Amino acid sequence: MTHFSTAGEGLELSAPDAQITVKVDASHTAGTYEVFEVDAPRGPTTPPHGTPWPKTYYVLHGRMAVLVSGEMHDMGPGSSITIPPNAIHTFTVHTPSVRFLALSLTDAMGKFFRDLSDAENPYEVAGKHGITMLAG
Repeated sequence: MTHFSTAGEGLELSAPDAQITVKVDASHTAGTYEVFEVDAPRGPTTPPHGTPWPKTYYVLHGRMAVLVSGEMHDMGPGSSITIPPNAIHTFTVHTPSVRFLALSLTDAMGKFFRDLSDAENPYEVAGKHGITMLAG
């Protein structure tokens, strides 16, 4: 299936540390992958955690540090990083905001973001999706 979206288009979802726009939903890729545009302000972020799905971040604007399995990576525009399934990770925004693409295999990340957007208790939602949360 061909799917086209322009700048500013896509379902918008809220997370405690970012605004997420669904750019390519798993329904457009027969469930094989998804693409999200993440806009995160400087401030508190999600504590280190592991997700059962692999993902990649690609920075569009701003700077952030991504901690993966105890190793810190400084990222700016054009930088990318892959995060294996269950690797403990988090990010910290170093500029007023950072905008990056998050690409994920299957539909798991999208399901998580949708549930998280409507949730009162993010930790409960994380557990439902098999996410391991470390103390923040």
